[in-house]
Amino acid sequence: MAENIDKRVRAQQFRDRLKQAMQRQGETQSGLARAIGVDRSTISQLLTGGGARLPNAQVVGECASALGVSADWLLSLSERPETAANLLATSLSITAAPRALVDEQIFAWHREAAGYKIRHVPAALPDMLKTTEFLQWEYTPHLGRTTEQAINASEDRLAWMRRANSDYEMAMPLHEMESFARAEGYYRGLPARIRLAQIDRFAELSQTLYPRLRMYLFDARRIFSAPVTVFGPLMAVLYSGRHYIVFRDRERVQALTEDFDALVREATVTARVLPDMLARLRSEVS
Repeated sequence: MAENIDKRVRAQQFRDRLKQAMQRQGETQSGLARAIGVDRSTISQLLTGGGARLPNAQVVGECASALGVSADWLLSLSERPETAANLLATSLSITAAPRALVDEQIFAWHREAAGYKIRHVPAALPDMLKTTEFLQWEYTPHLGRTTEQAINASEDRLAWMRRANSDYEMAMPLHEMESFARAEGYYRGLPARIRLAQIDRFAELSQTLYPRLRMYLFDARRIFSAPVTVFGPLMAVLYSGRHYIVFRDRERVQALTEDFDALVREATVTARVLPDMLARLRSEVS
């Protein structure tokens, strides 16, 4: 809710902010007058008047549009001078998401969030925890660069996670892990030896990196999540399949953080019991 400001104070703030906006744009009184279709004397009065009256809404709106600021800011109804369109462009962006492990944008976001907790719901199983053979089986048909480059990139990210002063929580559907272990659906045709080695890899990392790395499995029949990564309080990134949808405004980042935390609370398999669950799946493969 906007603060209740005395009319004289608001009028003076309007004059000050109009002057600031003109200086930022390098705009003269004559230039602004031409831009909004009024006499130069009108602009002079807007800048130098001493009363409590504000100009009409049309004049305020025209000035805001010509100077690239918001009318709310000119009227002290907002502390952000950006227009709604500019605010949206700053808080929301869409970035291409190549079907490849070599994705420098993802790595850059991780580095930007170093020191913050990272919350991650992968689209399938998390790439940075996969074995080399699993990555070769899965990505060779799709990679934009050589398989070796892509695998090195995945290993670099795991090495970064080991070094970075960040907690890393992952949540994924229970059926994803079970389908993988049983070579069902997406994982049909995945050899047993690769599955066994991958289960061992999950078990090793979930224990040696605990508690900085915590993995949770939730029942997708009870609770759902799209693929998303929340980089501390800085940003939240949704994965649509071909694009990343990036939110940087506090409200949306907080909302997606709360959604992730709900997955953890509702997890059927917690980080502490994950090794036992993996041992059971391994016995089924064997």
